[in-house]
Amino acid sequence: MARITFEGAQRWYDGADAAAVPGIDLTVADGEFLVLVGPSGCGKTTTLRMLAGLEEVDAGRILIDDRDVTRLPPKDRDIAMVFQSYALYPHKTVRGNLDFPLRMTKVPAEERNRRVEETAALLGLTDLLERKPRALSGGQRQRVAMGRAIVRQPQVFCMDEPLSNLDAKMRVQTRSDIARLQRELGVTTVYVTHDQVEAMTMGDRVAVMNDGELQQVDTPLALYDRPANLFVAGFIGSPRMNLVPGRLTEGAVMVGGHRVPIGAQVAAGTPSPDVTIGVRPEGWHLVHPGEGIPMRVALVEELGSESVAHGTADLDGSPISLAVRLPSRGHAAPDDELHLAVPPEHVHLFDTSTGRRLG
Repeated sequence: MARITFEGAQRWYDGADAAAVPGIDLTVADGEFLVLVGPSGCGKTTTLRMLAGLEEVDAGRILIDDRDVTRLPPKDRDIAMVFQSYALYPHKTVRGNLDFPLRMTKVPAEERNRRVEETAALLGLTDLLERKPRALSGGQRQRVAMGRAIVRQPQVFCMDEPLSNLDAKMRVQTRSDIARLQRELGVTTVYVTHDQVEAMTMGDRVAVMNDGELQQVDTPLALYDRPANLFVAGFIGSPRMNLVPGRLTEGAVMVGGHRVPIGAQVAAGTPSPDVTIGVRPEGWHLVHPGEGIPMRVALVEELGSESVAHGTADLDGSPISLAVRLPSRGHAAPDDELHLAVPPEHVHLFDTSTGRRLG
C-alpha cells in the first residue's frame, strides 16, 4: 500500500487574487481512509486533484511513500480515481468497463478475466456483467465506477464526491459498501465530500477544510467532542452546534443577562472577555420557568427515536437561533417556551475574535 504526504502543496489559478490552496501539510497513513470535508469552494477537490495529477502543484510537493510524484503525469502515479459522475463507457458492458483499464496497461487476458470476475464478485456485479450502463440503476453504475478503480489494484484510491448523484437511501447503503470495501482491501483512500454526515460515518480521520486551509484533522469523535475553532464547531454535527456570543466573567460567561457556568476550563490570561460558547443540541437540559435561558419554539423535528426543537432566544434584544434535542417525543410544540441550562462539562468556549478554542 502507500503513505501520502503533502508538503506545503500549493495551487494558484491564473488571474486569481489568492491561492485556491495556500499550502497544505498533511500525511495520510498507509491503509488509512481519510475524508476531506468542507463547504463548496474550500479547496478539497483541488487538493484531491493535485494528488491525482489532474491539477498542477505550483509550490511544495506530494510524496507517495518516499517517491516524489509532484511532477509525474497521472498514469505514472499508480492512483485510481472515482469521479462524481460515473464516467462509464455507454457502449461497453459492465465487463467491458471493468476490463478496459487493464487492457490499456496490457495486462494478459487470463489475468484480466480473473481480476474482473473477482472485482465483480466483491461488488455484487456478477449477474450484471453483460449489461450496459443504461440498464443499471444509479447505485449499480456507481459500483461499476468503483470496480473500475478496484480492478487496477492501485496504491491509492481518490474519490471525488462519488455519492452525490444518488438518492438518500442509496447514499446510506453505498457509503456503507465503500467503507466496508476499503477495510477489506486496505488501500490508502482519500475521499472528498461536502456532507459532514458522510465524513463522520466513513473516515478513519477527517480533515476539515475552509478557504483552502486545513482547520483540523482528527478522528470523527474528536472533531465532535473538541472542535479546534468556531468553523469546525459550526460545521461538524447535525443539528449544528449552538454558538452564542457572551462575555467572560469569573467562572462563567454572561449570555444576555444569563449566567452560564464554565468551571475551570479556561486558563488565566484569556486575551479578550468577548467569547462564544458552543453547546451541542444534546448538551442542553430543560429547567423550570424562571431559570436558565428562555427559548420560544418555532419548529419541532419529530424524527421517530428523538425530537429536536428549533427556536429563538431573545438575549438583550438580539435574537439567537438555538436547537435542543428533547428527552422524549411530544415534549414541545411550536410557540411553547422552553427554559434551557447547560452543565459546565458540556460548554465549549471560543475566542470570538480569533475563533480558536479556549481551554
